[in-house]
Amino acid sequence: MRHVLRWVAVLLGVAVTAAANGVSASELTHRVLASKALKGDLSYLIYLPDEYDADGPRYPVLYLLHGAGGDETSWVDGAHIRQRADQLIASGAIPPSIIVVPSCPTCWWVDGSKDKAETAFWDELVPFVDRTYRTLPGKDGRLIAGFSAGGYGAVHFAMKYPDRIAAVAALSPAVYADTPPEGSAALKQPPFLGPDGKFNKDSWTANNYPRLSQSYFAQRSRVPFYLVSGDGDQLGITFETALLFKTLFAKQPKLVEFRVVDGEHDWKVWSNTLDDALRYIYRYVPRAHARQHQLVLAPSP
Repeated sequence: MRHVLRWVAVLLGVAVTAAANGVSASELTHRVLASKALKGDLSYLIYLPDEYDADGPRYPVLYLLHGAGGDETSWVDGAHIRQRADQLIASGAIPPSIIVVPSCPTCWWVDGSKDKAETAFWDELVPFVDRTYRTLPGKDGRLIAGFSAGGYGAVHFAMKYPDRIAAVAALSPAVYADTPPEGSAALKQPPFLGPDGKFNKDSWTANNYPRLSQSYFAQRSRVPFYLVSGDGDQLGITFETALLFKTLFAKQPKLVEFRVVDGEHDWKVWSNTLDDALRYIYRYVPRAHARQHQLVLAPSP
């Protein structure tokens, strides 16, 4: 009941804000998808731009992944994602887009012993969105961004499925090349726990970028990466992000950007850098024009 009331408050707040501004007819809707992989419901938010037409052009899709312990409302509370998207689209910074915000509080976006989140994302959610909405299906029309554990998920997906993603943005990604430090949620999250309930380093290593990068760099497909971290991140993620940048820069120097900004491991960093992150990754998707129904590639970076 408490979750339902929270959702009513969130959606009413969105509606009131839009009505007060009187500038957008975009929609932000809460949906639930029955998931066999999760053995339950997969909750998600979906944003449709104000010019969305079920019989009109096709739109790129941005998937936003939240951090450990969060849910689909994290991007609403922390980044005001509907208003942010409205402004970026209205200014021409990004093209009209569909945005999907799935919920998986303890999954880290990988297949673990408890939740098969990776399978649910790729085998259930993505195909459902492509069937149901006017998306640009396939690699060229799909973007992923995430913060913290969601940044870990974004990097994991890009390394494992480079033929499915146009570009990714990882904000303070929790991509520890070795064992996560004390204080990291990863040490207590189900995907990385062994049968004894203790952290299992093998599970962490199998899903992290140092292992995945071997097969990633062996493929022809490359994914542009936008990386950012706060210089005061108490979890040591600034150094880990720099190491990830070094790994990527050695192989794809023109397809990776790295920023270090003032801040810690919080929404001050993620909200303040989100616009720049989205501008970067949207360079790599086509733009849809409602009247002409033609696809025009965004300018090259």
